[in-house]
Amino acid sequence: MAATISTDSTGDRIVAAATTEFAQHGVAGARIERIAKTARTSKERVYAYFRSKEALYQHVLSRELATVAEATRLDPRDLAGYAGRIHDYFMRYPERLRLMTWGRMRQCLPGEVALDDPIQRSVGYKIELIREAQRAGHLDPSWEPLDILVFVNQIAMSWADQPDLVPADVDRAEFLAARRAAVVTAVERLFPSSAQGPISSR
Repeated sequence: MAATISTDSTGDRIVAAATTEFAQHGVAGARIERIAKTARTSKERVYAYFRSKEALYQHVLSRELATVAEATRLDPRDLAGYAGRIHDYFMRYPERLRLMTWGRMRQCLPGEVALDDPIQRSVGYKIELIREAQRAGHLDPSWEPLDILVFVNQIAMSWADQPDLVPADVDRAEFLAARRAAVVTAVERLFPSSAQGPISSR
């Protein structure tokens, strides 16, 4: 369990250093020695706050998921708008996408997902929001809620995950603006906005 760190500058430095370290190297490749050095403290001090590297990663990931949720605000009645915000966030902070990708990769390993895994908690919460919107008639109930969430997230993050595909001979800002518009349009066509009221099932 993580110690309380909100008013402790050493704890803040540890979390900031760990966020960068995990984004670059993942959990397996991250080193407490590097985190401590970057945070200008000792390994012993890091372990005084967090009992293990895993506990530190869980804390960092939980904070990032909360930040993403606040910045992107899932509204199941307007999934296209949500996709646009997801796109904007991870285009601005690609290192945070890497941080979360490491967490998803770990979930593919047998026995690596804890019952209180922050990604699983976040997914469960969003699925319930989508399910409630379906019950209220704001989303087509023929879709599985998990499919909706996965499809929207994958479309939204598609360009943040492939910055190398931007052609060298185009205006980068114009090109990326067009890609954002494509993301929003794709999600809108799959899951039309129902912000004005309930929709009919297919």
